[in-house]
Amino acid sequence: MSNFVKGTTLSANEWNLLRYPVVAEAEQKQAGKTVIFKVTGTEAASAETIAAFALPAGKIIVPLKVWLARREELTPRLAAGELGVWFESFELIEDLIASVEDINVFPVIAWDFVRFADGRGFSSAALLRQRYGYRNELRAIGDVLRDQLFFMRRCGFDAYELRADRSAQDALEGFKDFAEPYQAAVHVDQPVWRRHAR
Repeated sequence: MSNFVKGTTLSANEWNLLRYPVVAEAEQKQAGKTVIFKVTGTEAASAETIAAFALPAGKIIVPLKVWLARREELTPRLAAGELGVWFESFELIEDLIASVEDINVFPVIAWDFVRFADGRGFSSAALLRQRYGYRNELRAIGDVLRDQLFFMRRCGFDAYELRADRSAQDALEGFKDFAEPYQAAVHVDQPVWRRHAR
């Protein structure tokens, strides 16, 4: 069964998410604690890895660095509606914005949640929707869990690839965790007191 949710229902996933080859990284510690987040400026992949990155036929979602480095080669696939791009949690939206005239040429943009505790993707989703006016599919990938779906939706996500070891059917219940959010957000743009009918 698919572990992909589009909107608030299970759906078939038509896109092939392409990731970098897995490289073992040494555990880093800071003040006695394990550092779990990459920071802005961290290299996502070497130039050799990006140049050798395989691009199969069909609809693909490639890392941001691959798009930026191989834009000329990938532009025809973007024009054909076969190309999406995904961000590592530390990458900047502005790098993608600067590479195209209209960000809505991308049918899919995905954000990788490398760890459950890394919330940068929530802020980035809201920026993509509200500041940059992105209207197409915004997908959450990586360590995506049931308890996050309600809040991801509020920030502008509308598609979710749940972890393979979790039940997407169960995760759908996460959208019902709260009947009426109190504050405004991307998904519901007015606070509850303005939505209340007297």
